[in-house]
Amino acid sequence: MVNLPADFVAETRRIMGDERFNRFIGAFEEEAPTSIRVNTRIDIEHGTLTIDHFDSQVPWCHEGYYLKDRPQFTFDPMLHAGCYYVQEASSMFVTHILRNVQCSMFNVQCALDACAAPGGKSTAMRSVLPEDCVLVSNEPMGNRAQILLENITKWGAPNCIVTNNYPRDFKKAKLKFDVILCDVPCSGEGMFRKDPNAISEWSMQNVEKCWRLQREIVADAWECLNPGGLFIYSTCTYNTKENEENIRWILENFDAEVLNIPIEPSWNITGSLLPGFTAPVYRFIPGITRGEGLFACAIRKNGGAEERGCGGARLDERKLKGLSVLVPPYSRTPVPPTVDVDYLEAIKYLRGEALVLPPDTPRGIVTITYKGQPLGPAKNIGNRANNLYPKAWRIKSTHLPTEAPRVIEVKSE
Repeated sequence: MVNLPADFVAETRRIMGDERFNRFIGAFEEEAPTSIRVNTRIDIEHGTLTIDHFDSQVPWCHEGYYLKDRPQFTFDPMLHAGCYYVQEASSMFVTHILRNVQCSMFNVQCALDACAAPGGKSTAMRSVLPEDCVLVSNEPMGNRAQILLENITKWGAPNCIVTNNYPRDFKKAKLKFDVILCDVPCSGEGMFRKDPNAISEWSMQNVEKCWRLQREIVADAWECLNPGGLFIYSTCTYNTKENEENIRWILENFDAEVLNIPIEPSWNITGSLLPGFTAPVYRFIPGITRGEGLFACAIRKNGGAEERGCGGARLDERKLKGLSVLVPPYSRTPVPPTVDVDYLEAIKYLRGEALVLPPDTPRGIVTITYKGQPLGPAKNIGNRANNLYPKAWRIKSTHLPTEAPRVIEVKSE
C-alpha cells in the first residue's frame, strides 16, 4: 500500500469524510486509466479516424478516449505528428466548461492560458475556441516553456502564440482577454497516484506557500480579463485551502460570479467540500471519478459588458513586443514536396538520423510525412536528406521497435 504523509492523510480524511476517503485510498491499488485526446483537425482534414485499444469515450470531452492499455507512446509517429495528445481524462474537463459557457458569450477573440506547460489544457482550449480566436499559451518557467512550445507546435493549430512570462507581465502590458485559464501551480496532491515524487515533495508548509502564490497569480490575471469574460480556475489538488477557499476569496475581492456548468450524475464529480460554501465547483477524485485529481471552477467577471458576453477587442499583438514570445523552429504547414516514409524510417527521422529518399525527390527542403501526417522538414541533397528535426525534440531511446504502437489510424479519403 502507498505510504502517504500522515498530515495529508489526516487532512484529506477530514475534508472528504470516511466514505470518500476510503474510495480514494482504494484507487491507489488500481491501475490509473490511460486516455488520449484526438486533434480535431484530423477529423476535418483527413477523413476517417480509427482508434485502437479503445475502451470508452471520456464522457465530458468529445475528443477524449480511454484506452484499454498503455502503448509505448514515444515510438508512435502519430503522437509526434500531433494527431493526438496523451492527457489524463479529468484535465479534459476544460473543454466541457468552454463548450457550455461560450454559448452565453459572443465574439470571443482572445484567450490566455496563464500557466500552460506542458500544453494539455492549451491544446484542449485550442480545439474548442473559435478558429479566429487568438490563444496565448504562456509558461513562466523557461525550461517548461520550451516543452510547451514543442507541444503547441506539434498540435499545429492556427492563431496560437507561445510566451514565457509571468502573469504580472501581461498586466503591465495592459493586455486584455475574453477567456483566461489559470491552472495554477499547486501542492500536486492529485498527482500522487501516477507520480511518487509528488508524494515526497508534499508538506503542509508547501500547501500554505501554494495558496498564497495562487492568489497572487489570480490577482494579476484578473486585471487582464475583459468585463463579461470567463475565468477558469483549476488545480490538481484536493485540499480546500487551494480550492474552495481561493474561490471564496475571489468572490469577496472581485466583482465576480461563479457559473453553474451542467454535469451528469454518472460522471461522479464531487462538489464543494468546504462547509458553508455552496458555489458550484467540480472536484475529480480517483476511486470516485475515472481520472486523476482535479479541481475546477468557472467564474464570470461582471460589469461593463453587455449582459450575455464580453465582446472584447481583438488582441493587440503590438503589445506582445514587450513580452518574451517564443518562435517555433518550423511551421506545421507542410512545405511541398512531401515524402511519405514507412514506420522504421519515421523512427529514424524522429531520432535525428539522415534519410535516403527516393531518387526522384527534388533537392532542397522537403516535408517528411508518415501515413500522410507531417513530422517535420529535411534538406534533400541528393545522396541523403539532412535531418532538420529539432534536436531537443528527438527520441533519445536506443530501443528499436519492430512495429508501430497502434493508437490511432487516419485513413485519407
